Amino acid sequence: MRVLQLLLLLGVVGILASTLVWSEHYLWLSFGIVILAIIIFLLHFERRKIVAREIVLLAVMAAIASVSRIPFAAIPSVQPTTFVIMMAGFVFGKESGFIIGVVSALASNMILGQGPWTPWQMIAWGLVGFSAGLLRNWSVMKGTIGKVGFAIIWGFLFGWIMNIWGLLALTGGGTGEGGLLDPQVLIPYFISSALFDSMHAVSNVVFLLLFGGVWVKLLERFKMKYGLLEYK
Repeated sequence: MRVLQLLLLLGVVGILASTLVWSEHYLWLSFGIVILAIIIFLLHFERRKIVAREIVLLAVMAAIASVSRIPFAAIPSVQPTTFVIMMAGFVFGKESGFIIGVVSALASNMILGQGPWTPWQMIAWGLVGFSAGLLRNWSVMKGTIGKVGFAIIWGFLFGWIMNIWGLLALTGGGTGEGGLLDPQVLIPYFISSALFDSMHAVSNVVFLLLFGGVWVKLLERFKMKYGLLEYK
């Protein structure tokens, strides 16, 4: 089953790569990523039936992550979406975090604007939730310092993933002079995004320090009280 999940993840990566060839079909490709993310989520719970309230919880978390992005749209790279997805991954696990990240990017872009960048945002935020769930049992992640470090790292990683999309779109995927791997193109491009990536990282930390403890307690309470998103 883990092999099948890995193959599905590779399928997601394949769809992401195909956006460079069929960029005009970005919305269909985005829905393809959502479908694969749902299948990955369902495979995680193949030993029991998914109950409706678990689907509702995922939908609510994705909606919160999506809507929370909109009031901050005028401030570049500052939004609570990454924080919400992080918290979901920490509490509900990597598959749940992944699907919440994927859906929240697609849903929020329905208002803020779709484009060939959407699948890349979906994967970037999906990986935030996935990695949060993957690392949640590490001892370093149990404390505030570990979570702050995680928030800072993803503030920059998210921007770098989007930089890769931007460079691929700009250079057409070429690796020669003036291409993706040309230092004269690569270095200035990443330097130009450093301020925005820093703003993203700082906002992640601010939201985490202000609301992290409350969010974890609240989500853990729902999870334990109703037995949500756990093996039985």
